Amino acid sequence: MRPQPITKILTPVKRGHGGQHVPHRKGTADSPSRTFLPERVTIPLSMHIGAPCAPLVAKGDRVLVGQVIADVDHPMAAPIHASVSGTVADIVDRALPGGRVVKAVVIDSDGEMTPCPVEKPVVTDVESFIAAVRASGLVGLGGAGFPASVKLRPSDKVIDTLVINAAECEPYITADYRECLESADSIMEGVYTLAHWLDLPSVVLCVEDNKPEAIRVLAEIAAADDRIGDRVKLMKLPSSYPQGAEKMLVYSATGRAVPPGGLPADVGCIVMNVTSVSFLGKYFNTGMPLVSKRVTVAGSAVAEPSNVICPVGTAFEDLVAFCGGTRAEARKWIAGGPMMGTAIHDLTAPVMKATNALLGFAEEDAVLPDSSACIRCGRCVTTCPMNLMPLMVEQALAARDDDRLEQLSVMSCMECGCCSFGCPAKRPLVQSMRLAKQIVRGRKK
Repeated sequence: MRPQPITKILTPVKRGHGGQHVPHRKGTADSPSRTFLPERVTIPLSMHIGAPCAPLVAKGDRVLVGQVIADVDHPMAAPIHASVSGTVADIVDRALPGGRVVKAVVIDSDGEMTPCPVEKPVVTDVESFIAAVRASGLVGLGGAGFPASVKLRPSDKVIDTLVINAAECEPYITADYRECLESADSIMEGVYTLAHWLDLPSVVLCVEDNKPEAIRVLAEIAAADDRIGDRVKLMKLPSSYPQGAEKMLVYSATGRAVPPGGLPADVGCIVMNVTSVSFLGKYFNTGMPLVSKRVTVAGSAVAEPSNVICPVGTAFEDLVAFCGGTRAEARKWIAGGPMMGTAIHDLTAPVMKATNALLGFAEEDAVLPDSSACIRCGRCVTTCPMNLMPLMVEQALAARDDDRLEQLSVMSCMECGCCSFGCPAKRPLVQSMRLAKQIVRGRKK
């Protein structure tokens, strides 16, 4: 008999401060993922927070899908794997979205996608589990790129809750939503694996209430699998940006406030993106490392908005061509979401492990209104999830009062953009916050 779905869905324990009700515009939510194989990939050797990897292959080498092509002996790193089978065409310097230049391995695909011989990881204890996670090459797939093996490694903190982030609160992006619908079993496998080896008493699956189909699917898989008893709960969050931010998610799911400068582990939590959890479910069943990514390609300039599963290293321009090209001249391209993504001018830039969207906007949607003088309405203060005062930061920045910037706790800013979005004077507040953080960071160095 088929298990009955969960009837009781949790509501947030507490509601965080601020936030914005941004337009959803998730036009690709009902678009099943399509698979694309490019003729060439350019795989950056630094796709994570931490030390860049060194190449283990040379020009002319034959490589297979899943083969390790770069690694480094450093605790804060994750190995890089070939995402296609073919021949190494070159090792080059490659500029990434944001301007950072790193080494990259260029591979010409043979079109066969021949896999490297892999085996399911053999896990006997926590250490072998962490070693397997590192070998998978997994980094945070929600955008941060933090090496998963570092996040999951046991420490002196007592961890009792795994919070799974399926909120996906930015407009346009539906990659995680499609993961919920298309890989529900893998999500549950990942949940079981994590809860078992890390001995986690509680797992909370968090999803916004504007995704009813994902809520239904997640409720069913949580009810259908009793391998870890009744430890898995589903929580329906109100649709509000930035609901999926790590600290806000922990506060909503547990009522615990992560201290300034702290991590979720400081309050007994681990937060993982739902696609990261799903990948672990697949990896521990197949042994195939992280070599592909689902990317939402959307925006008013894109001819055929789609969710595309492509090899890591696929050029953005190839993704756009696969989605029918452009219906109008694109005035702006953004890697990531419209709130926290990075504007790019070079579509030869590659898809990285943490890339979740590529958005192209036509002229009428890309031109920002002119800003005017601050009217001191305080709206940026009321909408800031971190209880900061962006207008005061902007003033201190203009006065070059570096001491005042530190007093205003600018390093707590998550750069979510709520202040700029809600400002009636259209002040570039989030840019001021970013610059202020750079100044404070430089002073500390």
